[in-house]
Amino acid sequence: MKGQAGGAGPDQVARASSISGVVAASAGEAAGLDKARPEAMSLSTWVGQELAAVSLGDRRLERRLRTLVEQFARQPTASIPQACGSWAPTKAAYRFFDNSKVSHGAILAGHRQACLERVAQEKLILVLQDTTSLDYTHHPRTRNLGPLENPNHQGMFVHTSLAASTAGVPLGLLDQQVWTRDHEAVGQRHRRKKRPIEEKESFKWLKGLRASLKGLPAQVCVVTVADREADIFDFFLETEKQKTQVLVRAAWNRRLTDPPGYLWDEVAHTPVRGRFTVEVGRAKDRLPRQATVAVRFTKVTVRPPRHRLHEPDLRPLSLYAIEVREENPPPGEKPLHWLLLTNRPVQSFEQARRYVRWYGLRWLVERYHFVLKSGCRIEARQLETAERLQRCLGVYAIVAWRLLWLTYQARTTPEAPCTLALETHEWQALYCYIHRTSIPPAEPPSLNQAVRWIGQLGGFLGRKRDGEPGVKVLWRGWQRLHDIAETWQLTHPPPDVGNA
Repeated sequence: MKGQAGGAGPDQVARASSISGVVAASAGEAAGLDKARPEAMSLSTWVGQELAAVSLGDRRLERRLRTLVEQFARQPTASIPQACGSWAPTKAAYRFFDNSKVSHGAILAGHRQACLERVAQEKLILVLQDTTSLDYTHHPRTRNLGPLENPNHQGMFVHTSLAASTAGVPLGLLDQQVWTRDHEAVGQRHRRKKRPIEEKESFKWLKGLRASLKGLPAQVCVVTVADREADIFDFFLETEKQKTQVLVRAAWNRRLTDPPGYLWDEVAHTPVRGRFTVEVGRAKDRLPRQATVAVRFTKVTVRPPRHRLHEPDLRPLSLYAIEVREENPPPGEKPLHWLLLTNRPVQSFEQARRYVRWYGLRWLVERYHFVLKSGCRIEARQLETAERLQRCLGVYAIVAWRLLWLTYQARTTPEAPCTLALETHEWQALYCYIHRTSIPPAEPPSLNQAVRWIGQLGGFLGRKRDGEPGVKVLWRGWQRLHDIAETWQLTHPPPDVGNA
């Protein structure tokens, strides 16, 4: 099986933006969310804490950013005027997105600092890297965009480095790069091999790796997880330089020096070390199911690419290969098959199984991009220029993370109080609407229960076989909860406490 299973795309890059370099502050200066007992807080309190470290050079801009995050978090699917509520704050939002003193990276820098504080509470984190495109072809008057994979479409590319715990809770964005392709570079893909990695679009993987490691506490172990597009020799070299660890799905049938031969053949001849059952998620052409997979693993030494053998600094790399193969798929189903490469030692079946589970968590960053596009409707924003859209993306990037975090935090700490995510009038309105009563309980329900009710507002049925609500029904539910909570406030004004 020679060749590649997935390519990296054109390489010319223009007009880039990133969190990288904006903040490299030390983590752990303030206590983050306690994993065992999360603190209760309102949305406005959460926004204040999440963006406590933001620095835009103007306090008015910083206040406006916090206001926008709060407004958009309350109604993630709403248009900007709907979320802002009236003309004056809407106009202020448009001025913010038009302000050249504000950058996408600066907007996310405060969130990154809060992310570092959460990361500091973990012994080991996964940094999930992935790329998506934002298509604005339906907004033909938007300026400064570039071609997408389909050169007849225009838009931007976004490469996200999302930190996550090994339990599967997204901790925040450590880096996010945004760029547009040069129209003149279309059709130049055949010249890619002749360029140094720094001039290729695939350099995004190395930039994301470097940026995500800045400011991380020394005691936290980091494993970067990426799909087949990151199977780049320079990417593995970079992990050695940065003294960090990586887990990548293989795309190339690389040549080996020890033992001699090719990667896929060598792994195929390795004995099966064990079997286990995995959950195969739903896809467009696939129903969810369970799959029993066989696991093989072995240590290999891969040779540099043929066209780069003349480079004196390149040398073979020692890696571990893990193959996951479904031996007996159901009739008509494509068998599950992964080949993973890592620089972490793999010396037992349990270790291999653990790394396979970690790779499965890479799906979180894909879900993050899904929330950004469908839940926050970032591709529906009409702001006339790519620069304004990048600033808008910075705001919605935080909102999208919070939606994703809430989904998985509720599964990890189900008994935490719902006030972790809901204000008092919100959970009271939610409870009374679901139970068709006008009297809320004295104590707030658990986070998991509240999230299931929000999911119910978005169409979640809650049957035994339905599992937990996903992000799609949750953002629908949030939209409805906003209207329900506003009505509740009109009919249940706060008690008159008298003169102070």
